[in-house]
Amino acid sequence: MWEGRARTARRDIAALAVSGLGVAELHAAAIDVVDQVVNCELTCWATIDPDTLVLSTMTSGRNRIPPEYEPLLAEAEYAGTDRHSFAELARRSFPVARLSDLPYREVIGHRRLNEVWRPLGLDHEVRAVFTVDGSCWGGAGLVRSGSEFTDREVDFLASVSPVIAAATRIAVRTGAHGHRGVPGPAIVVTGPRGEPRALTPAASAWQDELDQIAPGRSRVLLRALVTGALAAESGTFEARVQAATGGWVVMQASRLISDDALPEVVVTIEPAGGHHLVGMLLAAYGLTSREREICLEVISGHSTAGIADRLSISPHTVQDHLKAAFTKVGVRSRAELVATLRPDDLTASQ
Repeated sequence: MWEGRARTARRDIAALAVSGLGVAELHAAAIDVVDQVVNCELTCWATIDPDTLVLSTMTSGRNRIPPEYEPLLAEAEYAGTDRHSFAELARRSFPVARLSDLPYREVIGHRRLNEVWRPLGLDHEVRAVFTVDGSCWGGAGLVRSGSEFTDREVDFLASVSPVIAAATRIAVRTGAHGHRGVPGPAIVVTGPRGEPRALTPAASAWQDELDQIAPGRSRVLLRALVTGALAAESGTFEARVQAATGGWVVMQASRLISDDALPEVVVTIEPAGGHHLVGMLLAAYGLTSREREICLEVISGHSTAGIADRLSISPHTVQDHLKAAFTKVGVRSRAELVATLRPDDLTASQ
């Protein structure tokens, strides 16, 4: 029976993929489709940057997680101490995992369970990542009380995951053309838990725009970025996130060098230019690794002969890959290719 419901769900989600919806609208509609088969009390879906495996957008189901718990979720996601983070699941061959699949000792000490779900009266969590052609485009967490998520529900989520990934990949293209943003340097100095201690007027304006999608979103993003920076060996953490207008923003957190046990972190915010988005767009159009490589060479302004020499392949092979890339991106020339992949940086040769 579930196989038939899975086929219906895949068909409905595939129809959404060609409807021109943005990511948030697509995920909201897909949540309704999945909820008809896998019932839950809370669900949150996210777009995941395929290059960094960092969450870019978030869309809740009919019930939203109380805002005071969202920073705890963000910290648990990026601290690197809890199993079944979206980044971990994205590296697995099977896209779905229940919290109860972990060893018992890990379940009883799990931060999401103890600090978020149990205080909300919830006992069971299942997570799915949306992966297609080797790239992860999103993920979903579903939580409920009472009964555990069944094997059939897990199989259903695994069955629809690739279709949701493909639909998300298409929706990402609609907003991946930059954002004019707010003039002036946007800088936030935070404490170790992402609490703002000082910020420029431009950063305040950015926070207001990010909060238009969901109240408190900027606070959650700061918590996630700061947690990532403090956990990273490099002391930095970067994410591309979508703004209310549909464009993309780059946020980067950098740990300040300090002997203080509670170091400060500097977060910069800027509109995403073509160089920030080109990798995501190359993946979003479904280009192969070789096609992506050649497109990057084209964007850098190299000729066919130059590309052939640099990649140790024939000029004829370069042209074949370019033709395939043109077809996938929907363009007819190098100039159009660059205009699509890097609309703010038209530097490629004709």
